[in-house]
Amino acid sequence: MATIDSNELMSTTLGDGGIDFGKYADGLVPAIIQDYDTHKVLMMGFMNEEAFRRTEEVGKVTFYSRSKKRLWTKGEESGNFLMVKTVAVDCDNDTILIKAHPLGPVCHTGADTCWGEKNDKDDFLYYLEDIINLRKQASPDESYVARLFAKGINKIAQKVGEEAVEVVIEAKDNNDHLFLDESADLLFHYLILLNAKSYKLQNVIDVLQKRHSK
Repeated sequence: MATIDSNELMSTTLGDGGIDFGKYADGLVPAIIQDYDTHKVLMMGFMNEEAFRRTEEVGKVTFYSRSKKRLWTKGEESGNFLMVKTVAVDCDNDTILIKAHPLGPVCHTGADTCWGEKNDKDDFLYYLEDIINLRKQASPDESYVARLFAKGINKIAQKVGEEAVEVVIEAKDNNDHLFLDESADLLFHYLILLNAKSYKLQNVIDVLQKRHSK
């Protein structure tokens, strides 16, 4: 099984022979989508060579719809994209396994997976990280996150400091609602700062786990 990271998709092929899109008459191969963090199987679709190349190009899972007879990027209407992390092809070169971060429910019914399973994880913060990464690429006129990134690391760090002070102030009072609101603001802006420094929440968790094991 050949495996590549999504950051290398543009320049890396999937082992000897690549994917055998010609194995079946319709040129389609199954593509199994798995949650990168929880390993839950989220859905299965079909890709032709063009759909696979589109997935490479945009970093979002794109299938070929047999009913619509066209390419469709999962989430193109709902915004619940599947952000590609790794891609692998099986030993027969005719089935694709994609590990991805889902930006919301995967099934059209609103369920987390197409099997109606709950995709439990402390994943909302990871989901929020993906949203931040997506929003920073938007126009500053359309996104608060993009505007903050456009102002640079000093402004982002300053904003974290301001939110931290607000948390301290509200902690000294008895308004639980305001305290939680300010805590949420602090955490949100801290995730933005981590992104700006090219880190993720998992990097911080790794440090805490190492400390805990000592």
